[in-house]
Amino acid sequence: MTIDVRPATVFDDIATMVGPKKPTSNVCWCLSYRIPSKQNQQLQREQRGEFVKQLCDSGIPLGVLAYDTSGETEEVVGWAAVSPRADTTFARNRTIPHVDDLPVWCVWCIRVRPGHRKKGISHALLEGAVEYARSNGAPAIEGYPVDNRGEKVDLTMAYVGTRGLFEKHGFTKAADTTSVLNGFPRVLMRKMLV
Repeated sequence: MTIDVRPATVFDDIATMVGPKKPTSNVCWCLSYRIPSKQNQQLQREQRGEFVKQLCDSGIPLGVLAYDTSGETEEVVGWAAVSPRADTTFARNRTIPHVDDLPVWCVWCIRVRPGHRKKGISHALLEGAVEYARSNGAPAIEGYPVDNRGEKVDLTMAYVGTRGLFEKHGFTKAADTTSVLNGFPRVLMRKMLV
């Protein structure tokens, strides 16, 4: 398998990764940490996808997509949300602290399509997110994975990543948080880029 990670600029590919199978379904669209809670709750069903399309069309950095380019046609197989922390709800999150005033970027959602898991795509996505942040001048990048200590994480909650994944890519623990997901504490992991 050959994986190519690129900035998420193609709305249809973003929709494949984070949108619903049925347009009228009410799914996250990876907006939960991107926009204020009140706005997130007000957007319903098709409005959610329309909002993401507007963001995509406006050039706001949404993240990166992983493509399997080993076949005759390329196929989108993964997604990672990555943006400046200031443009997310992590800028004012009470459970995940700020380590300092650096204008860091953050990666908060890593998703691999069913049928493509266990092939290293999450690793490629995290590296792609790091490179995307670096290419946009980020001095550092943070993630807020669970510290699962090797225990199994429920697949629906695994989107934040694990401490081990981040450590394999040069992130180090910068702080504890008071956030808990699926019974596991989340930790603030950081990687300096300059």
